[in-house]
Amino acid sequence: MKIKDDHDEIREQTSAPGGVRGKYYEQYMKGSNVILLSPDVAEVFHDSETVNKALRQYLAEHGEPPSGQAAWVQL
Repeated sequence: MKIKDDHDEIREQTSAPGGVRGKYYEQYMKGSNVILLSPDVAEVFHDSETVNKALRQYLAEHGEPPSGQAAWVQL
């Protein structure tokens, strides 16, 4: 019976079978902005296209928030 060491366990947990190395490299290098959605918001907005459409509509109706205050705006 072989005893697994911690390295084998970590390797199993972090493996990505079928993954493609560098799949998003070009997109990342162009610039990306990762934003975490609250669980209740994520239930409604399932993808970036939907989020972007809603934000563009909001900006069209309300304009751009003042610089430096966007993080503090309560909707």
